[in-house]
Amino acid sequence: MPHAVSLLRAARLARSAKPFLARGGFKRERCAGCRLLPSHCMCALRPVVPTRAGVCLLMADIEPLKPTNTGWLVADVVADTFAFGWARTETDPALLALLDDPQWQPYVVFPGQYAQPERVVLTVASADTASTAARKRPLFILFDATWGEARKMFRRSPYLDRFPVLSLQPEQITQYKLRNSGREDHFCTSEVAAMCMDLAGEHLAERTLEAYLAVFTHHYLRAKNQQPIVWDGEEHRRLREVSAPQPA
Repeated sequence: MPHAVSLLRAARLARSAKPFLARGGFKRERCAGCRLLPSHCMCALRPVVPTRAGVCLLMADIEPLKPTNTGWLVADVVADTFAFGWARTETDPALLALLDDPQWQPYVVFPGQYAQPERVVLTVASADTASTAARKRPLFILFDATWGEARKMFRRSPYLDRFPVLSLQPEQITQYKLRNSGREDHFCTSEVAAMCMDLAGEHLAERTLEAYLAVFTHHYLRAKNQQPIVWDGEEHRRLREVSAPQPA
């Protein structure tokens, strides 16, 4: 069954006047389920992890079309992933309805120096506490875009101003190899989602996202360089380990 990013991609393609050609990518046939060459397909490896937390992706216009987009990986793994195209002049009513859904406590994930200090939080309300926010499920709002686009989206989305801004404090550098922003402190969407899941106590989802990104990167680069998949390599071993049935 197509997930939210897949459906958004299909809708965006339907509006395109000409085919989308990814810069620097391979121009051959791609699998509709994972966007890789059929010979390097990883659909059979897709791990779905039930979580209390959810993810809401606000995606820049052509982001769903990019084969290197990792919001797709988040939607593969986290069952409650929602995806919406972002536009300055209009807002999807379904997005506004999601933000008003009483089961969710939205958190806008963005560096704290860009927000008013009173909005910034460093942690997620724990379900063990008695606060109203803790009784709700955390919904992490991620801007799936380039850094320049994300800053614009953050500034020009007034409907998000009522929500706390979750400022992540990563201790690692990015491991993302498919695009280069030139900075080690710029993380891809899948890495940001993994950090959010860690804060929410969703450690299986965190580890799965990390392992799944490594496998996707391996498949993508091997396809791009016309090399076979190394099925017994470190990337696949890690994914098999985190995907194994957990003891009761």
